[in-house]
Amino acid sequence: MSNNYNIDWQTCTNESFAVKTTDLFRVKTKDHPLKTAVVTERVPRRVLGSQPNTGRTTPVSTPSVILEPLSMALEGVDPLTAFAIEEMDPLSKIAAEENRDFRDSGQDKKFNDNKPEIESWSTKKVAILSKFTTSEKISIVTSFLSDGEKVVVKAQSTAVDKIQHRLEQLDYIEEGSQTKLDLSQAEYVGRIEQLNKELVSAWNSEQRVKALKIAIQCAKLLADTSVLRFYPSKFVLITDILDVFGQLGSKVSKLPEDFTPDMVSDTAKETCLNWFYKIASIRELVPRLYVEMALMKSYYFLSLSECEEALRRIGHMISGIGNPLVAVYARCYLCRVGRNLSNRIKNKQYLLQSFHRFLHSYPHLFSRCVKGDLAQQKMTLSAYMSLFTPALDYMLQTVAYDAPDALLNDLLDRCKLQGNSSLILNTVMSAFKPASISNRTLQFLEMIEQSLDQGIPLHSLLRTLGLCVSVAPPPLEHRRQILGVAWRHISSLKEVEEYVVCAEPWVLFVVKYFSHREINAILGDLIEHVAPDRSYEPYYTQLKYIVENIVLNVQDFEALLVMDNFLPLVDLFQQESVRVEVCKKILTGSTSDHSINDPVVVNALMFLCTTLHDSVNALTPEDEYRQIGDILCHVIKTIDYGRDFEQQLTFYVEARAMFSNIDIVFVQLVQCVNTLSVDTRQIVKGLHTRKTADFVRACAAYCFITIPSIKSVKHRLRLYLLSGQVALFNQCLGQADACFKAALTTIAELQNGKGQFPEAELLPHVKQFLSILLVVPDNPDCSVLNLTRSLLNVLQGYSWESNTSLISIFLCVVDVLSVMAREWYPYHVDKVESNDSLYGSDKKFIAEINKMCAVVAGELISKLQALGPCKKQSSLAVELFVRVAVRNDLNAQTTTLALNLWNLAAKDDSVDKKYM
Repeated sequence: MSNNYNIDWQTCTNESFAVKTTDLFRVKTKDHPLKTAVVTERVPRRVLGSQPNTGRTTPVSTPSVILEPLSMALEGVDPLTAFAIEEMDPLSKIAAEENRDFRDSGQDKKFNDNKPEIESWSTKKVAILSKFTTSEKISIVTSFLSDGEKVVVKAQSTAVDKIQHRLEQLDYIEEGSQTKLDLSQAEYVGRIEQLNKELVSAWNSEQRVKALKIAIQCAKLLADTSVLRFYPSKFVLITDILDVFGQLGSKVSKLPEDFTPDMVSDTAKETCLNWFYKIASIRELVPRLYVEMALMKSYYFLSLSECEEALRRIGHMISGIGNPLVAVYARCYLCRVGRNLSNRIKNKQYLLQSFHRFLHSYPHLFSRCVKGDLAQQKMTLSAYMSLFTPALDYMLQTVAYDAPDALLNDLLDRCKLQGNSSLILNTVMSAFKPASISNRTLQFLEMIEQSLDQGIPLHSLLRTLGLCVSVAPPPLEHRRQILGVAWRHISSLKEVEEYVVCAEPWVLFVVKYFSHREINAILGDLIEHVAPDRSYEPYYTQLKYIVENIVLNVQDFEALLVMDNFLPLVDLFQQESVRVEVCKKILTGSTSDHSINDPVVVNALMFLCTTLHDSVNALTPEDEYRQIGDILCHVIKTIDYGRDFEQQLTFYVEARAMFSNIDIVFVQLVQCVNTLSVDTRQIVKGLHTRKTADFVRACAAYCFITIPSIKSVKHRLRLYLLSGQVALFNQCLGQADACFKAALTTIAELQNGKGQFPEAELLPHVKQFLSILLVVPDNPDCSVLNLTRSLLNVLQGYSWESNTSLISIFLCVVDVLSVMAREWYPYHVDKVESNDSLYGSDKKFIAEINKMCAVVAGELISKLQALGPCKKQSSLAVELFVRVAVRNDLNAQTTTLALNLWNLAAKDDSVDKKYM
């Protein structure tokens, strides 16, 4: 063997609170806080705001101070900044928190995370803002004190004058210089946001009276129902500001979350009383209630029981609001405030009382006055009723959580006593647990039939009930009766929108708990209602959701595909983007991994897959292209005809014709056909009959024909090598030879710039190719080692980025050629004779190997010299030295070569000679 050498490729804790506790001096009194003050001792007359005479003023008694909550404002000190004189000021600490987004803070903590049954208000308000919109002009009344609180204060000589002046100041705070604006919805929302920023800015700049004024004016807006359609959204926007105001007024940074009144200083308690006295002086009921509710938590500065009493009291006072819509949202806000304090309030009776009081006032919703307002605003009673649902749903959810069944029975009894009870009935079904509603489905259906008033429409009631029964199954013995009664009403709906919205949850109920016969019948009725005049087009979203629910919940996916009415339902989606999305949901929705071989099911799947495939074009995003390819590959792998290999191959041929635009599908098809070929050999245990031999040759031909259609050169090279090995495994020598030659052509294409293949990825494939060529017998019509010689020629002509890559490959070639010269190869392909058997170490064969080794060795020497002196050259020289010494018959020439390589490696100073 001529001298050769081989080289290996080398890459070388809670904070403590200092709380001062003092006993609060209490004086029992029956006087109104704004009643004329009772002065127990003489007070010298002086100008308001001036300094008292040093040492000459007789102090005023404590009762006088408590009964004059506005006195501090008239003596030059803002009552809301009274804490500024104290180091432990609980309110000014809030103002020190700069740039804080008060509107968002706390919204996520309004409800206990451990109680997911109650929908959080932050989630609900997003739905409200998106649903309740208007194109009408909305009125807003505002007043701003541009230069601070410009309240003209005159010196008063008597207590009566002083009280009168305080009331005048309060009127100024409430009204001021008001301006009425008619705004669009977008402008209105912007103005509300501006008010929110003004409030926070006023608070942070110690203008507490201005902040109170803004809160009052915002609360006044909730008494305005001139644009009914927008009222729920207005409620959300305004109460967000009130929440901010409440947080500013009640959150104390120096107190723990569960503080008690004895931790609060006397001055703080006094100022808190001033807050509530000023609020109590607001003349209008609606702003007075809302501002007090916003500051509800501040009652805990005074007493542990005061808050519960205030909740009950305000619940009674809301009954004085004449407008039922304004009243119900005020009760909703009361429940929200109470829920925020749920960890302190043990008695939740006020929640149920609020709903009972609404029931007491329920007939007023149908009064002549309300109907007049609806006629003026051109609004139907049904649309008006829908305005109540967000508030009522939230109120009753807080009541129904953990409530016993007796409460539901009681509410149903009350509902029966009410005329026009559809709104109450819908609220009850929305608020209570689905299981509780589902167990009484027949009772609710009966009540729905009896409450067909002009309030909540029939389709909305049936939809709400359908959502319950689709989540929690009703009793088994009642299900068929329930479906019959409910679907009779649903099918009678004439409006397509009402029908689709109502049918959506009931289809899910049928899919979950009934057989395919009922599902098919329901789908047929659905198509019958929506198909005429293409009336289904505006309702693609609902129909898409119906299809998704069917696919995700059906028990037998194959039975679904063969239904008479399922694919016609899919045909309704004429818009391509929607149709593609629906097909994706169907093909990915089934969780079943079992094989499919029913021809009807296969045809249905191919119909859906073709829809996806045909949507691919040059503008398709890469992610979409990859996703569709993965779906099609999954379907192809799912279809399995078992031992009917010919039918399986026929399917793969048809699939190749259908899915010609997606590379990854062709890759999957080639992989599947190769697997089919290997399975055939395993069955016959390598002893092919004429039939099986023809079949595996057909498989090899399929792969050879399909691979050129793949655009990716990486996939082509890998599949040619794989298909060649499979063909060799099945003793198809001609097909294997063709695949290997095609692999050589593919590598040559890389040189011609027809594909991109990084050298780091190409090297493993070349080495794999060399290991395969060891066992590939020579074609008798070609020269000795024709494939190996062709590979070397291709590699020699390849433009390598670095010589080290080619040197690494040539060293592997030397290894392979040295093994080829052995009498017996280390591995073989079963029932395939390799060159060791064909040539039997023939001298001519060995001579040919030596010639190739000589050529490779010469190339290696030249490449090493081209590297120049470097550590890499030394390392490669050592590797070549090892190959020459181990794999070659040493003679004078090869010994000289080995010595030269050793000296070349030793030239590098970084090499330790002891370890060479």
